[in-house]
Amino acid sequence: MSLTLAAPVQHELIVKKSRFLGRVEPCADRAAALARVAALRAEHPGAAHVCWALLAGGHSAANDDGEPGGTAGRPMLDVLRHQGLDGVLATAVRYWGGVKLGAGGLVRAYTDCIAQALLTAEKIERVALAELGCELPYELEGRLRRLAEQHVAQLLDVRHEARVHMRFALPVTARAAFTAAVDDAAQGRVAWARESSIASP
Repeated sequence: MSLTLAAPVQHELIVKKSRFLGRVEPCADRAAALARVAALRAEHPGAAHVCWALLAGGHSAANDDGEPGGTAGRPMLDVLRHQGLDGVLATAVRYWGGVKLGAGGLVRAYTDCIAQALLTAEKIERVALAELGCELPYELEGRLRRLAEQHVAQLLDVRHEARVHMRFALPVTARAAFTAAVDDAAQGRVAWARESSIASP
């Protein structure tokens, strides 16, 4: 079982006049991480470094953003792994204080600002989701919507063409019961598309 965060957490740390703004937040993938880091750079134009670490869907990444190699991104990544997290992005914005911290001091500072932020975090189980698509006659749409609500299937998209096309996301563990209930109610008039797995959140 992997865990993620219910909401972003943050912590500010001052070390020898350098200011570290640590933050950990839910993040789906590398593209979302890069967008978030770009937003932080825009928010903090005077910062010396915006370092980050990502664990999402079994993929990991760490970026020191100009700090000595292995002193920022990797220590933050180690904190995320130690806490059993996935689907999260750790960022640390550093404002230079004029005093060099040395490699050991940097590792401690980046580790601490993320570890301290996570002390207040609400961790939740990361649930694997399945994405299901189907097409059906118009007269079954209302019934399918009601079944989706009963089975906690989130409606992602609906298109009205010659037939109704609907797309849902729901926990993998609920997929079989949902499709069986729909097939039973529709008496074979719902055609399922090939399904795929996604992760939540």
